[in-house]
Amino acid sequence: MATFTPPAADAMRARLLLAARDEFAAVGLASARIERIGAAASSNKAQAFHYFGSKEGLFDALVTQTVDDLLAAVPFDAEHLPEWAGNLHDAAVDRPWMPRLLTWHRLERADQHPLPAIVERATELTAAIEHAQRAGVLPRSHRPAVLLGLVVHLAAFWSSTTSEYAPLVQSVTAPRRRQVVVDAVAALLGH
Repeated sequence: MATFTPPAADAMRARLLLAARDEFAAVGLASARIERIGAAASSNKAQAFHYFGSKEGLFDALVTQTVDDLLAAVPFDAEHLPEWAGNLHDAAVDRPWMPRLLTWHRLERADQHPLPAIVERATELTAAIEHAQRAGVLPRSHRPAVLLGLVVHLAAFWSSTTSEYAPLVQSVTAPRRRQVVVDAVAALLGH
């Protein structure tokens, strides 16, 4: 059976996004250079602008793709939030660039330019939590959006700790870190 070969435009766009991921995760939007991204993608600045319109357009497309890919890899399950948080933790461990990229987005872009696709995903997840609360599956101790935020931040706890804090918890092994996330979310839900 023949394998699928993406059209050249799709392949170039994918190479630019991959190169942009590494550049933006390392230095953020403000310090990133389109020339470096183009060179890393075996392309050039003109191609990046052709596909994404601007450096900001490339950054926004990358952040949106990252969130979409994350939610595809870790399907949301309001009825099993502790396990979902553990899976989200695992995804951050498997993608060490992801927490950095999302932090850069939060610091440099989110307040002035919220991404509609990410707002839509957050709204969908919040609605699922609200539905589970109304069905009695989840406690109503927190508003749906607050509960979602707490769960997401607990899942990202280990990937967002500072280097000054890391020595204090260095004895917590990788498998135990995941379990800490699961247990913390379970405790939050009163389980």
